[in-house]
Amino acid sequence: MNYLIVGLGNIGSEYADTRHNIGFMVADELVKQAGASFSLLKLAYYSEFRQRGHNVTVIKPTTYMNLSGKAVNYYMQQCKVPIQNVLVIVDDLAIPFGSLRMKPKGSSAGHNGLKSIEQLCGGQVYPRLRFGIGDNYPKGRQVDYVLGPFDKDEQAELPALIDHSVKMIQSFVNIGIELTMTNLNTK
Repeated sequence: MNYLIVGLGNIGSEYADTRHNIGFMVADELVKQAGASFSLLKLAYYSEFRQRGHNVTVIKPTTYMNLSGKAVNYYMQQCKVPIQNVLVIVDDLAIPFGSLRMKPKGSSAGHNGLKSIEQLCGGQVYPRLRFGIGDNYPKGRQVDYVLGPFDKDEQAELPALIDHSVKMIQSFVNIGIELTMTNLNTK
């Protein structure tokens, strides 16, 4: 069975530790815990490893957030991964910081990375891990908020949340989305 794990984010040091790059941060930790590493390939940083007999490919698209679907579509085809085995890790303004929720499908909710995946990969029916970043910003400042760093209190909690996200991804590969949602979704 082949799986594709997609960490969403933007390349470049100016985006490195921003809320919008939490998908990259989780993907980095997943690959590190698997004892693997990333290589720069076509459209993405790419890694692969085996987990309990499954082939797991992890990508961090280098297309910038708004064109993430190009990389996802390319690696779905290259690695022969069915859409139900693609898991997208995404920052989510609609849920509070600290909430981690896996879903089998859903709308883009205005997220440009998810919009791109919808357009290029066949709709909204693909699993995603929603990493809550909250919506603690003044009216009209959404872009500054998502492209800004986590605050000090959030930074203290990030390692545990990233680690829990990795457990959720491993569970998704090992036992599937339904049991993972039941056992590991938070708040």
